[in-house]
Amino acid sequence: MPTLTEMACEVLTTADGREKTALSQRHAETWRAARATGDVIEVGTATPPLRPARPDKPELLDPRDVPRRRPGSPQGRIAMLHAVAHIELNAVDLHWDIIARFGHVPMPMGFYDDWVKSADEESKHFNLICDCLEAQGSQYGALPAHAGMWRAAEDTAEDLLGRLAVVPMVLEARGLDVTPGMIEIFRKAGDSQTLAALDVIYAEEVHHVAYGSKWFHFLCGREDRDPVIVFHDLVKRYFHGALKPPFNEEKRAEAGIPPDFYWPLAEETPHGNRQG
Repeated sequence: MPTLTEMACEVLTTADGREKTALSQRHAETWRAARATGDVIEVGTATPPLRPARPDKPELLDPRDVPRRRPGSPQGRIAMLHAVAHIELNAVDLHWDIIARFGHVPMPMGFYDDWVKSADEESKHFNLICDCLEAQGSQYGALPAHAGMWRAAEDTAEDLLGRLAVVPMVLEARGLDVTPGMIEIFRKAGDSQTLAALDVIYAEEVHHVAYGSKWFHFLCGREDRDPVIVFHDLVKRYFHGALKPPFNEEKRAEAGIPPDFYWPLAEETPHGNRQG
């Protein structure tokens, strides 16, 4: 039986999105089944690739060079779905990478349970959005995509606290802020398939952000450090730019991130722009 970190590396070195996510879901089921029956799968240690394997398409561009399309048009909505699919595929790799890259850090088994579950759900999200794209005559890889999404992983490759701060607590928390607006766009378009997919994603992403907050606070407590101060220091070190309001304060609170974590790092904005 391979170790959990070996399973993670197998996902990370699989290029095709559908194949990667199918493997991710198989490994997640293997882990869940073993945990349910009391069988032992060793966490182990591994040397994951600095960057995950990727398909030939989409072409990866500098964020400034990715074409912007109006979301009100059918092509604009396809572009939005393509961007979401790209985010979800990166999320699959990010969740397996945190397992593979930090297997040497002593953590409770619940840490691995949470990130395996997250990787499994992100795999489902990728496939849901790919199905939506294909229903509209497109596919993942048909448009160029953002090349900078793995930067946070590279920057925090040797810092578990930094990884937790920047990936789930900043990048994924941003998804909680913007997804309601996307849902409204597809509701106005009458796209019931995409609405159903986004509803699933929105509900489950709260849990992924919450896992980040939980284990961030766990590590801060173990090291007797103030989590707010540590979070601010790490975000300033690893995240490039200010956090962008408006914030979904209700969902962020549900995920265990209170306002004193993110408002001090926000772009200057009138107080009246705060949103719950």
